Amino acid sequence: MAIKRMDNVGIVVDDLDATVAFFLTLGLELEGRATIEGEWAGRVTGLGDQHVEIAMMRTPDGHSKLELSRFLHPKIVADHRTAPVNALGYLRVMFAVDDLAATLETLRPHGAELVGEVVDYQGVYRLCYIRGPEGILIGLAQELG
Repeated sequence: MAIKRMDNVGIVVDDLDATVAFFLTLGLELEGRATIEGEWAGRVTGLGDQHVEIAMMRTPDGHSKLELSRFLHPKIVADHRTAPVNALGYLRVMFAVDDLAATLETLRPHGAELVGEVVDYQGVYRLCYIRGPEGILIGLAQELG
C-alpha cells in the first residue's frame, strides 16, 4: 500500500459563488461545478440523503485542488469560521504567491482581511494569514531572494 497523492482539501461554505470568485481572483482555476445528491453520497459521508453543490478549484500548476461545498441538505450543524488559528482541527490552506503585497491589494476588495501582520521569516519568506470569504483562513507566502 502506498499513497499516490493528496487529491484535494474540502471546505464547506455558505456562499459558493462568492467563494469561487475569491479563489479565481487569487489565481486558482475553476475545474468544474456539480450537484452531488442521493443515497450513494450519503453512504460515503454518513449523512444519509444529501444535496450538495460543489466547485472544484485547482492551482495553476495542476497539483493541488480545493473542493468547495455548499450543503443544501442536511443543514449545517457547526460553524468554525471564526475559530482562532490555535483551534483544534483544520488550520489553513497555504498558497505560494509571487508578490504578497500585490496579492493582498487584489484580494481586499473581495473581503480578505489580514489576521495579524505581514512578517519576514529569516529573510526567506514573507508570510501572512488572511480571512477570506466565509472566514476561511488562508496563508500566503512569498519566497524572498
